[in-house]
Amino acid sequence: MSGEGVLDKLTLHQLLGRIVYFHVLLIAPDLPAAARAPVSGPACCHHRAPGSRSPETVLAGSAWGALLEVAAELPDRHRPCPRTSGTCCAACRVTSAASAVGSGWAAAEHRAYHPSSPEPEFLDACGRAAASRVGRVFAARHATSCAALDRLTAEPSAPEALPGVDELPLTGELLALWADPTATTQAPVASWLNHCTGGLGDVRRVLESRRNPS
Repeated sequence: MSGEGVLDKLTLHQLLGRIVYFHVLLIAPDLPAAARAPVSGPACCHHRAPGSRSPETVLAGSAWGALLEVAAELPDRHRPCPRTSGTCCAACRVTSAASAVGSGWAAAEHRAYHPSSPEPEFLDACGRAAASRVGRVFAARHATSCAALDRLTAEPSAPEALPGVDELPLTGELLALWADPTATTQAPVASWLNHCTGGLGDVRRVLESRRNPS
């Protein structure tokens, strides 16, 4: 099934590294200076039903920790379990972090390219898609199960509700790369992003030039 193959370690690190690279280079400088205090989300699988499954330890010292660090910089979007993260369901932590990245990036890009605010339903669709796609890769990689992830993947976001790389390049690429990462050579979906070093304003100028070539 698409997106559920076991990813090799090198490709996984490349994908996670690309998230960190673009977040630090393009998204973080454009985030509001005064983000609100973090707000907790629902309890993870382990803390919702203690004893139902053992807490995971696979996140400790792994590349997945980078995803959690990126999500922590998006407090407006991140909704982690309110309990101690060290004993949380690891898949819940990964999906929560991925959701924050998907919706947070979409919000930042939309704010940079458009005068109007994005619809909450649009941001939610981006977050759910990112959570589902990244979560499936994590679960397959570590042969783990997660009831919350199962529910999420059972109700995927409609494709027409998601942005493409020609609309929101960073978010669109994120969703495209993680949709089925085992079936790609990992060449960037939007290679010109690698040359945008001037923040989201630089990305906006490239988008405008591609839409209105002289």
